[in-house]
Amino acid sequence: MTTQSRESSKWWLVCASLVVAYAWYMAAKTVDIHRGLGTSAYDFGLYEQGIWLLSQFESPFVTLMGRNLFGDHSSFILLLLVPFYWFDPPTSFLLVVQSVVIALGAVPLFWYAQRRLRSGVAASVIALGYLIHPAVVWTNLENYHPDSFLGPLIAVVLVAASEKRWRLYWVAVVLALLVKEDVAFVLVPIGILVALRGDRRRGAITALASIGVMALMLVVVMRSFTGIAFRNSWRIPFGGVGGFFSALVRRPWDVVAHLVSDTRPRYLWQVFAPLGFVAVLAPSALLVSLGVVGVNLLSTFWYQYQVQYHYSLVIVPCLAFATIEALFRLKSEFRRSVVVFVALCSATCAYFWVPMPLTKVDYQSWSPSSPQVTSTAELFALIPPDASLAAYHPLTAQLARRQEIYSFPNPFQRSLYGPDVFAKGDRLLAADTVEYVMLPSSLNPDDEELWSRESGAFEEVGRNAWWVVFRRRS
Repeated sequence: MTTQSRESSKWWLVCASLVVAYAWYMAAKTVDIHRGLGTSAYDFGLYEQGIWLLSQFESPFVTLMGRNLFGDHSSFILLLLVPFYWFDPPTSFLLVVQSVVIALGAVPLFWYAQRRLRSGVAASVIALGYLIHPAVVWTNLENYHPDSFLGPLIAVVLVAASEKRWRLYWVAVVLALLVKEDVAFVLVPIGILVALRGDRRRGAITALASIGVMALMLVVVMRSFTGIAFRNSWRIPFGGVGGFFSALVRRPWDVVAHLVSDTRPRYLWQVFAPLGFVAVLAPSALLVSLGVVGVNLLSTFWYQYQVQYHYSLVIVPCLAFATIEALFRLKSEFRRSVVVFVALCSATCAYFWVPMPLTKVDYQSWSPSSPQVTSTAELFALIPPDASLAAYHPLTAQLARRQEIYSFPNPFQRSLYGPDVFAKGDRLLAADTVEYVMLPSSLNPDDEELWSRESGAFEEVGRNAWWVVFRRRS
């Protein structure tokens, strides 16, 4: 083995150690959160029920949200997980998968950085910067989302395009299109980047195919399941698409004021600062991330412009890639200093913004050994596995593998249920047929009043200091 090969192997061992350490820690952390009732119907139980239904060769109509699994988002990538459910994995399985998948996003970035920059140190800094970026870590902690697949997939798309490995490129593009309908907001800019770098045909195909698939998923696939093509038009400011473009032409200052309102400037800082803003030195590569950044800033939905939610994960591999390109453009005598600067920025931002060991941020959740958690087991045993159930929302994440389960107050009073997710108030038909109900022993006044109207049809079959189970009377 040559000296260069030994050096490369040493740094690959560093990369592997970072990836394994991250995946191990985040898997253990998120499994503990789940076992401590820290996951919920949204956004964990709905995927758990939908994938389980598919594994039983049933239609994935998710009663936790009142929609078909693929009517919520066109996340057909989830079909890859169905075979695992034939072996009845633990209910925390999705969280382990998510941690491993997100961690793997560091691998193509490390490979490309080492190849491009000829430096194991720089490549390791890029890999670590990706792994401890606030958007990556917080996404990992936010229940479960298929978006986690975009961490490695978008990294592979970018690296394969730069290395002109087109078979790998198209495989990654197709898989990314299966993750979610709005992935076009990152794939279209990637197509433009490919075109700018000289391959106009592949760039145009990427951009046009991405727009076509998004339109197909919205107008045909998702509409066929829910009757609604686009449920989130309310997130577009100034009254929707038409109103926004009208404001852009007639009142551009209002659009600018919107983009810098609320916590949006802080959001931009938290997205770009962990990699030191170095990506601005490679503007064509930076372009790839700006579609998603722009959509998140524009949205009226508060979650989208907070780094703690999954909407920002896909930005990180784009920024890491642009940072590699920017470092490549620097003269070697400056590059080492900038790499150190990026490392310091990543470590500092992680210390203040990321809940990991040795940082300032804590993540509060019940311990799996706490009495309010351990006391659920004896009452879970009272509920038959095939029974129709309504339960307090953290409990649904533990009990979702069944045909019919509702997040209380559903089905007795609609809440976050159906094609129009915000529709609420009416009583669902299942309220007359649901067999079991499991609730906290102490309810808030609104839920207490609601349950007092319904409880006459049920009898109590189990209770402890924290929880109570009811069964419908014969």
